[in-house]
Amino acid sequence: MLHVEQISFSYGGQATISDISFSLQPGKHLAVIGESGSGKSTLLKLLYGIHDLTSGSIAYRGAAVLGPKFKLIPGPEVFQYLAQDFGLMPYISASENIGKFLSNVDKKKKADRIHELLDIVEMSDFADTHVKLLSGGQQQRIALAKALAPLPELLLLDEPFSQIDAFRGNSLRRKIYGFLKDQGISCITATHDSNDVLSFADEVLVMQHGQKVDFGKPREVYRNPANRYVASLFDEVSEIPRHLLAPAVDRDETLLLYPHLLKAVNHEGLKVIVDASYYRGTHYLISGHAGNLPVFFNHPVPFEKGMGVFVGLK
Repeated sequence: MLHVEQISFSYGGQATISDISFSLQPGKHLAVIGESGSGKSTLLKLLYGIHDLTSGSIAYRGAAVLGPKFKLIPGPEVFQYLAQDFGLMPYISASENIGKFLSNVDKKKKADRIHELLDIVEMSDFADTHVKLLSGGQQQRIALAKALAPLPELLLLDEPFSQIDAFRGNSLRRKIYGFLKDQGISCITATHDSNDVLSFADEVLVMQHGQKVDFGKPREVYRNPANRYVASLFDEVSEIPRHLLAPAVDRDETLLLYPHLLKAVNHEGLKVIVDASYYRGTHYLISGHAGNLPVFFNHPVPFEKGMGVFVGLK
């Protein structure tokens, strides 16, 4: 088990991580989501022992995870950390990068592992290609395979699909997170992409300004976000006082509503002036405003800009 207890970290006199605590059970996947600059990458570096904590403690299976003041080489041996710069060697092949830290005692077993990982990241055709000749997205896939190669107990991934195109990224998510589950490998993914959270994570930690602002199972955090910021990480969000949608209820209650929770109605709803309609394949996202309130809702067909539409709860 990984146990993080009230950790804080300051850089240049400014706090970048403040009082964060959580635990991760073996074989589970935690997604850490937040806007750029929220502290996600710094948190992973602290977990790997790249920085010294200002306060608090990190322990894995009861042993302290220590920073550079106490340990020259960061990271417990059973951890693997994939940073955003990949850490690949450019002048050797993709296969050689993946197998760099694998044992040479059984060369067939090593070759089979490399072949398996190349298949998982869909890079089998580039096994003998020097890394310097690969695109950024291809290099990221080789870096993922390299991190998986030693079958770590805990894998720390920092924006692991950021340079990979959307259609291939979805396929890789299914393969890689499925592989981790099959192997019982714990994983912490720092991401800004809700695709890494809703379908694959067991728990999600939401960060803002270096602090934990929400934590729980993805379904619970998505359906009951702590505030507008949390909801906005998953979709467009309308923040509407309930009495504007249902006049008979408490005027003090405010609802956080994703576009699929609102619909156009014939009358007796909130009147919205349409600003724009955006085609989303199966529907249009309608962006509008009701006074000073921005409102987003889905509709089968577009509306003209400036048109008034009544909106209610779906």
